[in-house]
Amino acid sequence: MHDAAALREVLPRAVPRRAISNVGHHTLSVRNLSFAIDGHKILKNISFDLPGDELTVLMGPNGAGKSVLLRLLHGLIAPSNGTILWNGEPIDRSIRKIQAMVFQKPVLLRRSVLSNLRFVMGLRGLAKSRSELQPILKRLHLEALADRPARLLSGGEQQRLALARALALKPKILFLDEPCANLDPASVQLIEDTIKQEKVQGTKIILVTHDILQARRLAEQLVFLHRGEVAEITPADIFFDAPTSKEARAYLDGRILI
Repeated sequence: MHDAAALREVLPRAVPRRAISNVGHHTLSVRNLSFAIDGHKILKNISFDLPGDELTVLMGPNGAGKSVLLRLLHGLIAPSNGTILWNGEPIDRSIRKIQAMVFQKPVLLRRSVLSNLRFVMGLRGLAKSRSELQPILKRLHLEALADRPARLLSGGEQQRLALARALALKPKILFLDEPCANLDPASVQLIEDTIKQEKVQGTKIILVTHDILQARRLAEQLVFLHRGEVAEITPADIFFDAPTSKEARAYLDGRILI
């Protein structure tokens, strides 16, 4: 998708919000969450807690429900049953305002790099000048591309723009759906370094990836999904060294196809 309407859907406009204190220390909780389409259950009554101070990675084979779960957490789709809570409060538009998401396929406007940034800032009532946006452009190595049409960027450059646009909003919760899929090594390293920096600065990161090596580099908490259920949720070092579920062991051994 490359249109303004798509961005308006994933980036809600600025709205009056209730006070949200100590955001960086909050917990994202899921209680009895289910999602079904035409009677087909994609997620099945799952529950877990994601501490705000840990980088969480969601893993599992194709069809496990990872991307659907990410969209539910971000409020892009509504659950069939269950609740999603941020520090005990139901997710609403005021909490969505402190969230951002980067998709595997970037959702970009047919405008310049700089205009893409200005557009999302405008949706939040945060119009920014070129000089004010220069730091985020420089951080993602996009300053020399500021006036180039986004559709003419390489795949890695487009994904860096999508991440820059998300980070320009200064989110407290950042959802990443395979942000490094099919990217060149330099872009992967830059994106991973940026993710680590955001985590250190207090942003809650929830990352979907199929890349086991990337998960080893980044994850602190690992949630493993299999056929719409949570097969395992554990500290990342334990997951990779001694997974407790047979599904996770089979996945890491290559016996469950990605």
